[in-house]
Amino acid sequence: MVSKQNMKRQGKDYLFLGVLAMFLLIVSLLLTSFQIAIYGDPKYQFYEKEYVKYKVTESLGMELSDVMAVTDHMMDYLIGREEELSIETEVDGKRQDFFNEQDRLHMADVKNLFLGGLKLRTLFFLLSVLLIGALVFKKADIGKILPRAYGIAMAVLAAVMLFLGIAFAIDFTRCFTIFHEMFFTNDLWMFDESTDYMIRMLPEGFFSDMVVRIVKVFVGSLALLGVVIGIIYKIYDRHTAGKENVI
Repeated sequence: MVSKQNMKRQGKDYLFLGVLAMFLLIVSLLLTSFQIAIYGDPKYQFYEKEYVKYKVTESLGMELSDVMAVTDHMMDYLIGREEELSIETEVDGKRQDFFNEQDRLHMADVKNLFLGGLKLRTLFFLLSVLLIGALVFKKADIGKILPRAYGIAMAVLAAVMLFLGIAFAIDFTRCFTIFHEMFFTNDLWMFDESTDYMIRMLPEGFFSDMVVRIVKVFVGSLALLGVVIGIIYKIYDRHTAGKENVI
């Protein structure tokens, strides 16, 4: 027989595995939310609206169709469909390459970060599935463990998101700068509007709106995950109740 102390310790171990699985799954959803927000619309209508909103065409002296062509090329490059970040277009009345050398060096870093994030997303998702599979294999009470683990993970996430939300609301520019200092080891992300067209095409307001877009997708995915966890709980609850009735 298993002692109550061992059962209690085992229950804590199962809950820990459940919480870890939920955290990994939530992070994978966050990284997926980035991909959906950035690439969810193949026609990039969000980008087009942002360009109109921030009067990008006037700042660049370009036609909107040309800006969208540059956008298509840039997005293909970031996802790995283009090898080189280079496209000729009409800018300020001159036919020239839209991107300069600093653009190419910085966007190479961004590309590596983005593609690395997608690989990490896949790894975290698989680890989460393996952990949940291990709980099922050990015949843990998934119906009780996963909802509780999800609640714990969401409580921690809510605290983090509240902190970040307040910080970004108070000073988005400072938070945006800290983000770049954390993920980039150089200062290539610091552009000069007088010489760099890319910063005119993607002003700070664009990134602020993109953060809101990502958060909306992420919150929606978390709600969907919550529904799935709820369904699992009901299934296991009915299954358990059925067994008790048989006994």
